[in-house]
Amino acid sequence: MAASSHLLATAPLPALRTSLLPASRSIAPTTPRRVALRAPIVAAAQASSDQHAAPDRRSLLLAGLALACGAAGAAGEARAASCELTATPSGLLFCDSAVGDGVVAESGMLIKAHYNGTLLDGTVFDNSYRRGRPLVFRVGAGEVIRGWDLGIVGGDGIPAMRAGGKRTLRIPASLAYGARGAGCRGGSCIIPPNSDLLFDVEFLGKA
Repeated sequence: MAASSHLLATAPLPALRTSLLPASRSIAPTTPRRVALRAPIVAAAQASSDQHAAPDRRSLLLAGLALACGAAGAAGEARAASCELTATPSGLLFCDSAVGDGVVAESGMLIKAHYNGTLLDGTVFDNSYRRGRPLVFRVGAGEVIRGWDLGIVGGDGIPAMRAGGKRTLRIPASLAYGARGAGCRGGSCIIPPNSDLLFDVEFLGKA
């Protein structure tokens, strides 16, 4: 059963079907470098001329909102920071929290995968676990965003995933939804234009 998903690129959500980028892209091979991903830091400014004065309700509300935004941002990248991210020439970063021992993902293979997708501020825009069914698609065939094909099948210094594996992908906008974003309506987008995305991907195996 084919799954609808925010991964499946440019048509109006929730049924997105075609990748923004070509199914194949030539990238010069090079040795990937390892980097540490920092969680964003959000600072709340406190405006008060008298530090001894009791804060009013509006100040408390603003401070609480700033703290909540900071917590969301930190949570959004905590997963990626839990394992060492490797940067590649394409701008995609990846790390494996679990290496599978099953079938190796190959281009053209019909597979199933669970995932959680967030913006860098921690906002969850899609989660297959919550729907109770994995995404089924033909990997490496341009059915999903380029960052997913590359992150699962491998290439550009990235090893192919094996069934049972779990991988975090930080995908640059150029390998995701680019300048158009996704799910845009009335001036608002579920995935804003030029957004880098974080995915936790669990490759379950052949569909």
